[in-house]
Amino acid sequence: MLANLSWKLNRLRAMGALEVAHRVRDAVQQRLQARGIGLAHVPPPASLGRFGQPWLGLPADPAPHLAAAERILAGRFDVFALRDVELGFPPEWNRDPKTGIVAPLTFGKTLNYRDETMVGDIKCLWEPNRHLCIADLAMAYRLSGDMRHAQGVRTLLESWWQQCPYPLGANWSSALELALRLVSWSHAWQLLGGAGSVLFQGPDGQAFLQRWLASIYQHCHFIAGHFSRHSSANNHLFGELTGLHVAALTWPCWPDSAAWLAQTERELEQQAMLQNGPDGVNREQAIYYQHTVADEMLLCVLAGRANGRPRSAAFLQRLERMLEFIAAMMNVAGEVPMIGDADDAQLANWDKSPGANIYRSLLASGAALFGRADFSFKAGRFDDKSAWLMGPAGRQAFDALPVVTQTSLPRSFAEGGYFIMGARLDKPTEVRLIADAGALGYLGIAAHGHADALALSLSVAGQAVLVDPGTYAYHTQQQWRDYFRGTSAHNTLRIDGRDQSVSGGNFLWLRKARAQCLAWRDDEAGQFWSASHDGYMALPDPVLHRREVSVAPDAARIVVDDVLECKGTHEVELFWHVDPQCQVTLAGKVLQVRGKAFSLEMHLPDVPGATMALVRGSEQPVLGWISHRFDEKQAAPTFAWRARLGGGARLRTTLHLMTADLKK
Repeated sequence: MLANLSWKLNRLRAMGALEVAHRVRDAVQQRLQARGIGLAHVPPPASLGRFGQPWLGLPADPAPHLAAAERILAGRFDVFALRDVELGFPPEWNRDPKTGIVAPLTFGKTLNYRDETMVGDIKCLWEPNRHLCIADLAMAYRLSGDMRHAQGVRTLLESWWQQCPYPLGANWSSALELALRLVSWSHAWQLLGGAGSVLFQGPDGQAFLQRWLASIYQHCHFIAGHFSRHSSANNHLFGELTGLHVAALTWPCWPDSAAWLAQTERELEQQAMLQNGPDGVNREQAIYYQHTVADEMLLCVLAGRANGRPRSAAFLQRLERMLEFIAAMMNVAGEVPMIGDADDAQLANWDKSPGANIYRSLLASGAALFGRADFSFKAGRFDDKSAWLMGPAGRQAFDALPVVTQTSLPRSFAEGGYFIMGARLDKPTEVRLIADAGALGYLGIAAHGHADALALSLSVAGQAVLVDPGTYAYHTQQQWRDYFRGTSAHNTLRIDGRDQSVSGGNFLWLRKARAQCLAWRDDEAGQFWSASHDGYMALPDPVLHRREVSVAPDAARIVVDDVLECKGTHEVELFWHVDPQCQVTLAGKVLQVRGKAFSLEMHLPDVPGATMALVRGSEQPVLGWISHRFDEKQAAPTFAWRARLGGGARLRTTLHLMTADLKK
């Protein structure tokens, strides 16, 4: 109770007057709806005279999709860290598969889904209810014609309507969840044959069709009345607009459909510009949400194009810039640093091949859409997801691109705050160093940002070396949520045991560190980057942290200088997080790191009285962990350097790197 009150007070502090008024109106609306006022219990009749045009194609190999469908029919699902877990067919839709807690069927908008004693881990409960499983069964039907797969779709839908009656329970609490479910339903609808599907034959089939359309209308009506606004208008709003937009294109069956389509077209254009900078960096400062929003934009482009509602040139250009940023951040092995939050959510989990890469998939689709040979080079292949979304024409466009062996992608994304240094980029022996001088996050709450100002990430020859440890937890496991988004989980400095920014809740920052790039040079002499942040200026004795990084032309030597501007003395901690696939040893004041194709010596600051420790998997205090997937973590080597320092201190860390084509 006290924790919930504290969160509400902190959330209120992050709001302006207009948002407070909006929240009051929303609360009144929810109370009225809880009494049945303003709901869509009886949807208007659906006009069956016209439906939207499909836009999906077919992949080359049906086998993995058929195997996925058989697992679903056997009642086996993947839910984050729960792999191949037995949920039954159909599953219990209101049961959290992680804790076994069954969420109550109270009015969805007033259900406190943040209370894990009531709903369990809400992310794990919501995930199956996004209904990618329904799209999977529909894909299998499209590929095989096996009626078991089509009937499986009907079984899952009928069970969901029965267990999750409008508008009750956790699955009617978040407009985003409804929107993502509609996207899955649209994909399934197309793959089953649309209005002419065999599932709709005969009186019983027509009754099933009417039940589905009624639920679609209720979903649309709910989303249109509960958009995320003001400080919550981040990727949630974009996802809600996407779901309603796709629904209005797929099922233009009601008088409201035209208004929904017009509103979503207008707002998608606005939000694409607001949420993503001109340099292509998503303003949430979380690369997974960069992928999420770009994926939603791609889907809107394809759905609109198929239905005579093309996106504007500005929208397309912004999407291309976003993909360009992903391509620039991607190392030669196809990996990107795990900056900011990540929840592993996907609009379409359609590439079942081992090692499927969501970022390369986006670049494959972007290569075909924009005619970018550099995107196809980074993508490597035209993956199954791109084949489903873009069909034979997309594959032909991809295959027609010229073969390139190098790229000239930008290295500086000044507005977004990311700078790429190193040597031989996109070559097998590349050295790729990424420096972060970006904002904490987007809007007043900066929900998905991490306290990572001036952090560095390094990969060598495609192997991660110095890493951002990822996310791991969202709504539950407070200690772990705080750690993974905190400063000690990033390759930067912490002062007096405090994070750079002050948290007010799992998705709320009360005070935000502001970072800025002071200098950037990239020429034949190498690269130089200097940046600072004010996250510790609120201390009784204010501290300004400035970091300077110099990279030699061949990247054999990297120098990192951390400068503290203050008057008094402070406890200073310097963290370096190393990927667990590397071999790490601490020899005196030298951290030695070995990988598959490199060796690295990190010479640490030489300060009297400093202590050094190499930590793996500590829980008291929490340190030395990495999370490559949501809800999964493993121990990872983390170096912690600590000392008490006075004003004007300069800490120098020197990295000596040796690869196959470099001499030490």
